[in-house]
Amino acid sequence: MAAENRKPLLCPSAQPEMEDARVLGVVGGSSEAPVLAYLNERLAVSDELLACASPAGPTQVFRFAARCEEKACCHFDGTNCNLATRIVQILPAVTDALPACLIRPECRWYQQEGKAACFRCPQVMTDKSNASDYEKQIANAD
Repeated sequence: MAAENRKPLLCPSAQPEMEDARVLGVVGGSSEAPVLAYLNERLAVSDELLACASPAGPTQVFRFAARCEEKACCHFDGTNCNLATRIVQILPAVTDALPACLIRPECRWYQQEGKAACFRCPQVMTDKSNASDYEKQIANAD
């Protein structure tokens, strides 16, 4: 497929203000062991939706997917998402079955790391105010 006809890849740990943002899932579990409940239909970001997270921040309640910003992102090295690489290298798998994820065909993490990224994805939180040093090591760009 020609590059100009290819759909843009999506970041599965995006900010709600990013281009083409949609809700990937709702964060459940606990702050120590979060678990993402994936949505089974596309839900666009709106002011009303973001207000539903109050008093928490939207990225503490929801995980968003949006168009990968590639070179504008500190995790992108020009070819790959280094965050996806670190997640696969450092985090343990939390499932042995592929989650029911609507973005998989366009997900940068899946395109790059395959199902190993999917096995770790449910535990990823985009915004974790009480992150441990271990979690900061995974999240922070090199």
